[in-house]
Amino acid sequence: MNKPASATNNLPKIAIFASGFGSNFEAIVNAVENHEIEATIACLVVDKPDCFAVQRAINHNIKVISFNPKDFESKMHYESMLVEKLLAENIQLIVLAGYMRIIGDTLLQSFHKKIINIHPALLPAFPGKHGITDAYNYGVKVFGVTVHFVDNGIDTGEIIDQEAFKMKDNQSIDDVETQIHTIEHRLYPRVIKQLLSK
Repeated sequence: MNKPASATNNLPKIAIFASGFGSNFEAIVNAVENHEIEATIACLVVDKPDCFAVQRAINHNIKVISFNPKDFESKMHYESMLVEKLLAENIQLIVLAGYMRIIGDTLLQSFHKKIINIHPALLPAFPGKHGITDAYNYGVKVFGVTVHFVDNGIDTGEIIDQEAFKMKDNQSIDDVETQIHTIEHRLYPRVIKQLLSK
């Protein structure tokens, strides 16, 4: 059952940033639609107009803000454009879900401690975009997922929550990745709910 428009308008507004397949985006959308998260997803922001996350947003009638950074003079210019659009939407939380760009000072200053990211490793170990592969090649026996606030470093922001699991002897890297994604799709909505309820 859908809520009345007036009730929906009073809910916190989220912007989700993505660059790729959008499975975490879908998990968050489903949590919102099932009222596990009391919020409105105001928009999906993508830096790759042809990424599959866009189709997911269209399927759920969610507004898409699409841009190509190459069309702007600098990171400051395109982030200024994003800040303007996000403020117009009254965004209270930015959720990075497979967004493959480093957030710059313009966004960080405008949304201080209101940008979160999910990382497929137990930070501070194995930061960067190859967290799963790096951890697997290192030979760790415990893998996991971290949700953290975004700062001006790479996966260095304050940790909000983590979930870990022990690898079984016969698990391949694909098995580990599948288990990590399963945790992500459960952990991220839970953390978002907690942050918005504060």
